[in-house]
Amino acid sequence: MTKNFGEGMMKKFLGIMILTLASLLAFPAWSAELSPDRLVDKTVKEVMEIIQKDEELKNGNKEKMLDLIETKILPHFNFSRMTQLAMGQHWSTAAPEQQQKLVNEFRTLLVRTYSNALNSHSHETIKVNPVKQLGDKTETTIRTVVIQGNGKEPLPIDYSMEKKPDGWKVYDVTVAGVSLVTNYRGSFNSQVRKGGVEGLLKVLTDKNKSLEGKK
Repeated sequence: MTKNFGEGMMKKFLGIMILTLASLLAFPAWSAELSPDRLVDKTVKEVMEIIQKDEELKNGNKEKMLDLIETKILPHFNFSRMTQLAMGQHWSTAAPEQQQKLVNEFRTLLVRTYSNALNSHSHETIKVNPVKQLGDKTETTIRTVVIQGNGKEPLPIDYSMEKKPDGWKVYDVTVAGVSLVTNYRGSFNSQVRKGGVEGLLKVLTDKNKSLEGKK
């Protein structure tokens, strides 16, 4: 049986995940030359320092946090593949224009839901396990462990990544054995069964509008 963390738990854990990847675009000259594990290891330390020194980010400046996510995080995600995986068997039933709308709405949902989670995790320690020689492989899993402190158990977070012409992209995140994509797939499939693809699009659109109004 698949575990379901719910929105609250996934929000917390995705906040840590976002923090880990937050500055991947800040150093494009060398980032293209690094293996994905070294890239994550190098950048996580620098982005933590950036957030800790930025008073506006620490104080929850929403616009600045959204800008950080838009410019330095989202380009490193393959939202098309993430949405396709989350839709599962229903992806092929959606028309091309519906598929694009689903990608856009899912992207917006993740941004608006988790934009407030970054500054809560700026003091975590993240260990990145090295990967074996990749060779010509175009997909890999980067395994990390978040040391939470305060007597809490270390939290494993794995990043499923693929190599694209413009660099490595994340297409799924697994937190303590629970896949982000799988976690959404259950609710997506349920909505499609109830109201079809258009029904799911309406649910996502309404949810995004409600999140947009939250301060």
